[in-house]
Amino acid sequence: MKNKILIYGRFAIATAVLVLCGLAFYRHTYPLKIFDVQWTAALQSGLVSGFGLGLILFAALIVITLLFGRIYCSTLCPLGLYQELLTILFKPFYKKRKGAREPMKHYVFAYLLAAVLFGFLCGGTVVLLRMLDPYSVAGNALSGACFGLGFAIALAVLVFFKKRFFCTNICPVGAVLGLISRFSLFKIRIDNDKCKMCSLCARSCPCGSIDFKNHTVNNETCVKCFKCLNHCGHGALYYGLPKSKPAKFSLKRRQLLTSGAVLVLFGAAFKGGIELSKKIAAKVKNVILPAGSSSPKEFANRCLNCNLCVKNCPMKIIKKATADTPFVHLDYGDAYCDFNCHKCSDVCPSGAIKRISLKEKQNIKIANAVIDENVCIKCGICAFKCPKKIIIKLEGEFPIIQFDKCIGCGKCASVCPVKAIKIEPTQKQTLTLGE
Repeated sequence: MKNKILIYGRFAIATAVLVLCGLAFYRHTYPLKIFDVQWTAALQSGLVSGFGLGLILFAALIVITLLFGRIYCSTLCPLGLYQELLTILFKPFYKKRKGAREPMKHYVFAYLLAAVLFGFLCGGTVVLLRMLDPYSVAGNALSGACFGLGFAIALAVLVFFKKRFFCTNICPVGAVLGLISRFSLFKIRIDNDKCKMCSLCARSCPCGSIDFKNHTVNNETCVKCFKCLNHCGHGALYYGLPKSKPAKFSLKRRQLLTSGAVLVLFGAAFKGGIELSKKIAAKVKNVILPAGSSSPKEFANRCLNCNLCVKNCPMKIIKKATADTPFVHLDYGDAYCDFNCHKCSDVCPSGAIKRISLKEKQNIKIANAVIDENVCIKCGICAFKCPKKIIIKLEGEFPIIQFDKCIGCGKCASVCPVKAIKIEPTQKQTLTLGE
């Protein structure tokens, strides 16, 4: 009964997360900010905003992992849930593979990779981490971006042959959670007296974490899907505290060498992140960003490219990353920024777009509107349509834009019948003087 509660409870939470992901990306509705509790998004938000909600959520994820192990990977991670769906889809093919499954080898590569990627993040830029971060990749795929779709296809092939190999040996978030899980209180454990060595638990484990021959479970790679509990007919497996006093933890020579290498790589990556963030910032030019993004230079190093803001923008002016602009940005080609909307600020989980009120958004200068008098026909439509009413139009005269009050929403340019108004980017977002 206890095992069934764990299995069905985890399944219910995972299903709810999948539903919320779909609502966030495809129904412009965000009833529960599920992406705020994504590991990298919470960490990035904490680094950007200091002590606040992001840091609290990140600390909560660490505490949860210390208590229950890598439960995050099987309940909250969109990419983890995608892989679980794939394992269900590929189940008929797995059954054809005969023989008891040997435990999956756990490589130190994941730790070294995580040290490099998180080192660069702490150094000031997320551009490398977002290439492998499970949330960033999942958002890319859900939004239909080419990189995300390509990654999803490649991952499906990997799952077909190696099940959750990505989670155990590649994922940088999984590597960190795995290290924390070493010290978790609740773990999958094997009762040696009850185990019949039937290998059913090992066959069902998608991570290859169970060594049934030696009665051990690698809780560092175990993602707590609890499938093994459902397959053991002898009650030999359980999830909980140890029944006897656990052996003292001691580092072996190989682990000491790995730990040293990880620290060295993290330090080098941290320094490299500082330099790379400066280089990226120097290349950012002529880009308009959502209100709350501070400056293009900072945004380029903070945006996770999850595309949640892209999918939730009602005006469809937030565009996906391109070769010229490798992060989300505004494009006023077909529309403008709605004066009464700040949806992008509301949904961004990483702090790249800061959480601001609608009133704040309505007074943040994100660009400048400029009138070309050689093209302007003095119709005055721009003055009539300006949401802030800061365009002055006198009889027979050219319209005059009050530069210190213009926020660069682009509506005047959108309604201009002769396209006489251009919207030019600003190098740093500032508060206007108001109405």
